[in-house]
Amino acid sequence: MSDMPKRTPLYDLHVELGGKMVDFAGWEMPVQYPMGIMGEHKHCREKAALFDVSHMGQVILRGENVAEKLEALVPSALTALPAGKARYTFFTNENGGIMDDLIVSNAGDHLFVVVNASMRHQDIPHMTANLEGVEVTEIFDRALVAVQGPKAVDVVGALCPAAVEMKFMETIVADILGTECRISRLGYTGEDGYEISIPEDKADEISRAFLGHDDCEPAGLGARDSLRLEAGLCLYGNDIDNDTSPVEASLNWAIQKRRREDGGFPGDTRILKDFADGTGRKLVGIKPLGRAPARGGVEVQSEDGTTIGSITSGGFGPTVGGPVAMGYVTTANAVPGEKVNLIVRGKAQPAEIIKLPFVQQNYKR
Repeated sequence: MSDMPKRTPLYDLHVELGGKMVDFAGWEMPVQYPMGIMGEHKHCREKAALFDVSHMGQVILRGENVAEKLEALVPSALTALPAGKARYTFFTNENGGIMDDLIVSNAGDHLFVVVNASMRHQDIPHMTANLEGVEVTEIFDRALVAVQGPKAVDVVGALCPAAVEMKFMETIVADILGTECRISRLGYTGEDGYEISIPEDKADEISRAFLGHDDCEPAGLGARDSLRLEAGLCLYGNDIDNDTSPVEASLNWAIQKRRREDGGFPGDTRILKDFADGTGRKLVGIKPLGRAPARGGVEVQSEDGTTIGSITSGGFGPTVGGPVAMGYVTTANAVPGEKVNLIVRGKAQPAEIIKLPFVQQNYKR
């Protein structure tokens, strides 16, 4: 029985709404609903969509100097992170590669951390082993839902007025339908929106209330992937992994000035060297010029036939109206406007290097 996929507190709701359920990182999750991936994607860009992200790992860290101790495992500055603010960061390994990306929130008397579903088996023991004197508690009694899109503020604000005035990367504890929830104004679609941690016994009621709003529809993993790809957001295991330096992945913005100068995190030798000397390859946007999408693993060649890199994520971009991709190419070729060829099923297909993102990010600053 232990090999059976797990179910989130919203499983019955997904089935009721016609969700097509698939095994994702050991969880039964909806890949799409009857509206279809294209419709869900467009609805999120234009109005609001509700995603179940309860498969993500939710972790509470408590202890003396907890931010300082966690800072020793990541290259971001956490000790100066004010209460009520969240920060995107990543665990790095001794070789300067990325072990996983995560969100850290300063919840006042503790840190609230959200890690990827597929990496929770690594991340929780990693923190437990390396955060001396810190109580590491993974919480299993809460759902996590994301309401994303330009109308997300109306959908969530109708049930929780306190959410309306929040800014991007802020986090609060507030009441929704008489239930205390953690609400963070962030997400992974490129749109404005919220991630809301809800006690599992209230998750169905609150999610139905969000979906009761005229502007909100359910969306699955398929739309979540196409939305994040258009927004130029990395997917762990595809665009970043244990061998990828944050500098190669153009994640320089997530490493604050003090950490670039002082180091003090795993792999700092390589990462600081990459800042100083540059890298041999860079993550870029790649726009196929035809109609055929280029998936992960597709070879990228210069126009003279030299192999210069490969695609890491690719698919159809509904907002763009055509195929979009991300991948690594040699730094010399990582120039917007550069013409390249993608080797799709043995045939060279023309494409162009573009500056990410494909679709402007619309966060509430």
